[in-house]
Amino acid sequence: MEGKVALVTGGGNGIGAGICRVLAERGAKVAVSDISLERAQSISDEIASAGGTAIPLSIDVTDVASLNAGVSRVLEEFGQLDICVPNAGVVGTRGFETRSDFVDGDWDATNSVNVRGLVNTAEAVLPHMRERKYGKIINIASQGGRAPRGPDVVLGRQTIPYLVSKAAAIQWTHLLAQDVGKHSINVNCVCPGTVWSDIWESIGVNRSNFEPNLGADARAVFDAATMMRHPLQLEQTPEDIGHSVAFLASDEASEITGQALNVNAGSVLS
Repeated sequence: MEGKVALVTGGGNGIGAGICRVLAERGAKVAVSDISLERAQSISDEIASAGGTAIPLSIDVTDVASLNAGVSRVLEEFGQLDICVPNAGVVGTRGFETRSDFVDGDWDATNSVNVRGLVNTAEAVLPHMRERKYGKIINIASQGGRAPRGPDVVLGRQTIPYLVSKAAAIQWTHLLAQDVGKHSINVNCVCPGTVWSDIWESIGVNRSNFEPNLGADARAVFDAATMMRHPLQLEQTPEDIGHSVAFLASDEASEITGQALNVNAGSVLS
C-alpha cells in the first residue's frame, strides 16, 4: 500500500474503521470519511498516533455534492486517489430495534445508503480513475446478500430490506466491473459474516426483544449466531475485513475483478 491513497466511506467506526486501520498500517494514506466528522476525526487521530497518514472528512453518501466535495479534498491533499472503499451502510430507519416487521422507511434508508450510496461513491471517484487508467474499488456487501436460508429467526423479517440492498450491492459490483474494466479499474466486493458493529448490535437488540430464547441482550444474540452459523465458530473482526480489502486493493490482485469474497468463517458457502 506504500504510495497509495484510499478513501473509505463509513470509516468512523465498525468495519470501516478496521479497514482504515489496516490500509494505514500497510502504508496507504487514508481519507477517513463518515457522516459524523467527530468519528472520522477520532479514527484519523488514532492512525496518526500510530505513525500513519490520514485526514478526516464529513461525507453523506446520499448527497452527490457532499461526495464530490470530499473527493476534491482528497485530490487537493494527496494529488491522487487509488483505492475507494464504499462501506457506509445502515440496517434500517429509526426504530428498527423495536419492530418485528419492516416499514417503508427501511426500504428508503437501505436503498439510499446501501445501494445508491455505493453508486454515488463510485461515480464520484471514477472520472479521476478513468483518467489515470488505474483504480481499485472494493464495495462492502454482506453474506446476507447471498441466497436466502429460508425462515431465519436470527435475523427476522424486519431485516429483509437490508438483505435485499446487500444483494443489490453484489450485483452492482459485477456490473461496474464489466463497465470499467477497459480503464484498468478493478471492482470487487467483500461480504462480511458476523462482525460486532452498530448494525449487528441493532439486530441483536431487536432479536432479544422478539426472540428472547436467542439471548438476553444484543451481545448474547450475536454470540449465539456465531456459534449456530459458522463452521469455524468464530466472529469476524473489522480488521479481518480490512485484510481482505487490502488484498483486493493491492496489485497482487490485479487479475481479480467482479468478484464477491465471503469473509465469514464458512457461514455461507459460494
